[in-house]
Amino acid sequence: MNKCKTCELISLRDRGKAPLWDNIYRYQNWDVVHSFNSTLPGWLLLVAHRHIEAIDQLTENESIDLGVAVRRVSIALKKVTGCVKTYVMQFAESPEHPHVHFHIVPRMVNQPEDYKSTKIFKYLGASEEERVSETRMNEIAAQIQHILISMES
Repeated sequence: MNKCKTCELISLRDRGKAPLWDNIYRYQNWDVVHSFNSTLPGWLLLVAHRHIEAIDQLTENESIDLGVAVRRVSIALKKVTGCVKTYVMQFAESPEHPHVHFHIVPRMVNQPEDYKSTKIFKYLGASEEERVSETRMNEIAAQIQHILISMES
């Protein structure tokens, strides 16, 4: 197996060494993080704690936890960004990130037509200068975290 960058990032979270934007909230089986290379504020990811490369490898508990997380993160994104809905996508095809993770992306009211649906990926892979700043990611992360903590039962 090639080195998995996602597993390295999880290790940093486990050791308490990740910035807020990369450690927003930890479910039993999933981490909520902000995408580091997006120009769209609020582009979040749900990252499986254990290394798996396909959805069929999820346990029943991981699947249940995922469903709860997708719903709650979508609710939080709506409150924080004012989006009308969220897009949920999963590929795990990047050579550095073959690890199962789900993109939870806000679809804004005024989203340009050429950035809707699958074209939303135009916001990803941005240069460092174009990306959402670390300060802004941390602001969003703090708001999302607060809402997710308030949803705990």
